[in-house]
Amino acid sequence: MATPLPSTSGNEGADTPGMKPILLQGHERSITQIKYNREGDLLFTVAKDPIVNVWYSVNGERLGTYMGHTGAVWCVDADWDTKHVLTGSADNSCRLWDCETGKQLALLNTNSAVRTCGFDFGGNIIMFSTDKQMGYQCFVSFFDLRDPSQIDNNEPYMKIPCNDSKITSAVWGPLGECIIAGHEGGELNQYSAKSGEVLVTVKEHSRQINDIQLSRDMTMFVTASKDNTAKLFDSTTLEHQKTFRTERPVNSAALSPNYDHVVLGGGQEAMDVTTTSTRIGKFEARFFHLAIEEEFGRVKGHFGPINSVAFHPDGKSYSSGGEDGYVRIHYFDPQYFEFEFEA
Repeated sequence: MATPLPSTSGNEGADTPGMKPILLQGHERSITQIKYNREGDLLFTVAKDPIVNVWYSVNGERLGTYMGHTGAVWCVDADWDTKHVLTGSADNSCRLWDCETGKQLALLNTNSAVRTCGFDFGGNIIMFSTDKQMGYQCFVSFFDLRDPSQIDNNEPYMKIPCNDSKITSAVWGPLGECIIAGHEGGELNQYSAKSGEVLVTVKEHSRQINDIQLSRDMTMFVTASKDNTAKLFDSTTLEHQKTFRTERPVNSAALSPNYDHVVLGGGQEAMDVTTTSTRIGKFEARFFHLAIEEEFGRVKGHFGPINSVAFHPDGKSYSSGGEDGYVRIHYFDPQYFEFEFEA
């Protein structure tokens, strides 16, 4: 049996006292995604309000805000050297920003909400997916930022139609040769970034895939699903490796960069949350061991479902963003690094 992870909630009524998290208060509505840059010194947060925030992860100080969106912002990404930031919104646009100045560099208009977005490893090519809504099809669009005419004319060099269930999460695969997309129906697809063809399709989830996050070396990725599980897959073959089971929908899952650990965040969907179910401790971040699929700890704190989780690139802390509109940065106690599983 495993020893429980020390709580780092810092809240009154927590089971185990621990290091108090840093609380980021910069959004008026539910958090939709949080994302560290490659070095981990910055944390980007977006929510169901039009605000895009960037924070210093070491102390939670807000560095700046990217202003321009007019609807909920569903996704955010930073390129390899943190020069540019990419955001996608329900205002039917994907926008490119100068990270340092906050200046909007490009506005790509779409026919429906932009649900996912991301830079390839080199930072030259962006992809984003749009929702199937208002009579419009779900598409994945690819733009090469080195070709200004594509941006100026709002014409991607490739557009992949998604005829079945819409894409709900997508990431670039290893070496930028493909993208891995999760769908509303639970399917996973690997699309070629050169031809657009579907390379691999698997269906290991029975319900919508809410989140996909890669391991640091990009050889594996973890999915989070409404079917109450998170699952580990091989990035190249999409072969299913491990399953982490809970009693509630999983909204987000992230892999530790230096331990065999995965953190899950979730809870009920917003429409199912009642005033009677929002007591402290109901919505914990849950830690599982990657190899033996066993839960070994929980961290309390949020007053509603956790919508997004992310490990710091150095593995010494993690962050969570919730339905309550707060982002919490948790630095692990020393016991976490000394913790070992017993057979």
